[in-house]
Amino acid sequence: MSSSTKPLLNRLLGWVVPASAVVVTAPLATTLLLGREPYEIINRQFPGFDVAMTATILRAVAEISSLVALGALIFMIFVRETDAKTGRLKNPDIGLQILRWASGLMAIITGALIIFDALDTTGARLEQLSQPGAFGILFESSYYPLAWTFNFIVASAVYFSTFFIRTWLGLLLPFWGLSLAVMWPVVVGQVLVGPNHDFGSDAAILQTIGVYAFFGTLVAAAISTLLGKRLTAFEITRISRISKFALPLLTLTELLIAWFKLAGTSPAESFTGQMLTLRILVLALLWVVFIPLWASRAYKFTRGSDKDAKSAREATVTKFNRVLFGGSALIVAWLAIGLAINRVPSPHYFEPVTIPQIIMGYNVEDAPTFQVLVTHWRPNVLYLVLAITAISAYFYAVRVLHKRGDKWPLGRTIAWTLGWIVVIIATSSGFGVYSAADFGIHMIVHMTLNMLAPLLMVLGGFMTLLLRASSGRSDNDIRDPSIAGMHNWITWILKWRVLRVIYNPLLVFVVFILSYYGLYLTGIFENIMLYHWAHQLMNLHFIFIGYLYYGLSIGVDRVPRALPHIGKLGYVMAAMPFHAFFGVVLMTTPTPVAENYYKYLDMPWADLQASQYLGGSVAWSAGEIPLLIVVLVLGIQWARQDDKEARRKDRHMDLGLDDDLTEYNEMLKKLAERQGKLER
Repeated sequence: MSSSTKPLLNRLLGWVVPASAVVVTAPLATTLLLGREPYEIINRQFPGFDVAMTATILRAVAEISSLVALGALIFMIFVRETDAKTGRLKNPDIGLQILRWASGLMAIITGALIIFDALDTTGARLEQLSQPGAFGILFESSYYPLAWTFNFIVASAVYFSTFFIRTWLGLLLPFWGLSLAVMWPVVVGQVLVGPNHDFGSDAAILQTIGVYAFFGTLVAAAISTLLGKRLTAFEITRISRISKFALPLLTLTELLIAWFKLAGTSPAESFTGQMLTLRILVLALLWVVFIPLWASRAYKFTRGSDKDAKSAREATVTKFNRVLFGGSALIVAWLAIGLAINRVPSPHYFEPVTIPQIIMGYNVEDAPTFQVLVTHWRPNVLYLVLAITAISAYFYAVRVLHKRGDKWPLGRTIAWTLGWIVVIIATSSGFGVYSAADFGIHMIVHMTLNMLAPLLMVLGGFMTLLLRASSGRSDNDIRDPSIAGMHNWITWILKWRVLRVIYNPLLVFVVFILSYYGLYLTGIFENIMLYHWAHQLMNLHFIFIGYLYYGLSIGVDRVPRALPHIGKLGYVMAAMPFHAFFGVVLMTTPTPVAENYYKYLDMPWADLQASQYLGGSVAWSAGEIPLLIVVLVLGIQWARQDDKEARRKDRHMDLGLDDDLTEYNEMLKKLAERQGKLER
């Protein structure tokens, strides 16, 4: 270790060790003070202080390491400067070191949590592991061990990948892997149970996105600064923009989670209520810290080379350093309080629940008549936020184009907007409410999300819009062609080998078709329907695979593996028999799909056989209608393309040019050159 490195490491440890100690101390003190009580009030055996304390410490360290690891990835992808021409990371050593240390620690800790969380969540003592087959039973008795196993695998893969990553694209797979990994322990935690847990789960998912995007980025930036890599005003601008979106998201989701966990009780009545009040206070302080930074509009100081501009940049960096470490201290407090909350069952655990509330989070007393389906709305928070975000981003990009004097087809804007409105209706109306309770309604929602919404979305040409809106600049209001921005990121992704695999027409077609047969004719569907988060993931799969399929067929955006028009027509026509056959299978199968699940719900109005017949008829008819629309749209696109090509040839002919004659002359020229080489 060089003499110049030691002070930096000492400075880093002087900040990280106390911060980590605070994060660990709060949940550990909660575990020690309350002892058996949190376990016994939910009829679980106390595993002993050795298991309880070890599991608490491991969870706290896992939270810290995952926050730093994913935060480092987000920091390098969206904040740190990248060379616009080559896509190589500028000065990546410190960022990759942070990622390597954090992911390595995360792998070790989550590996240990597989054992200790299996003991802690089931109330088993450490000595019980010596019994034959005990660990296998403990592993299957709780959701956490499987979640930590996935975290261990992903963190290990990310650790080894850090030795090979050199480009921006190389960060994407570790980013998506860690994003999924950190989400798993959240969705199987306290938000999985109780009335209204659909709201609680969606809020927790959205909050996790905000936490890692905002808190993770800030912590990674603080560690990078402590290691000697000073932030530029440009990077500060990007962090400021992330905070503008993430902090409101954190605040709104925290209020929703507090409402869900308190279940109508006063915040002063319970430990959970008191701790949630403190967390909301911490968020309020974060607003106080960051509002002055937003008002300063830091990007104004990133341009210019005169003395005043340089002085302004220095002042911006100095100001942000205070914000950075003040914000990081508040993040430490927020994490510590959250870990303490998770050690104690919240009031929502003790609310009386019905079987539908256990599974879905809410009751559905009325039969799903058309009037009920139209009038009984229940917001699907996750897809409502996704839809609002997608539509807002689209409108913002259109506005950027219009301000530049460029035009964008109104029809594309309408198509994109309608696509997401369809998603909102399918997930938040009575159709979405009853989709978990009635198979026929579920198939209506499935076909809508898989066949109609993506069809409209791909006609919006979102990626093309983003490319046009972001062209000519590396970041909004910051012109520096040497620094990569959104335009470069999208261009690189479109040329990414992984995307070429994802957009492989054969792979997309197989997954598009097998999603029906593999999901409903096996036990997968029945298991998925037991959990709200799995139901949400299934809906996301419907939208995603539908988007890929229609993107290859009629999409406006350029895809890595484009099909010719005749190939697109065959691609669409080939899917029709599979939908029809699947619908017939459902209509004629005597055993209802997911029969045990629907019998467990025990809806008084349910008719499983009639519901399945409806589902089969929907799969048959509703599957054919969108595909026929696609054939019509494809025909229009084909005719327009031919008309455009004909006009191009006419222009050439008017200028005395002929493509066929030019190609013929070019061929003769090449033959003459080849003959000359042979004679020599």
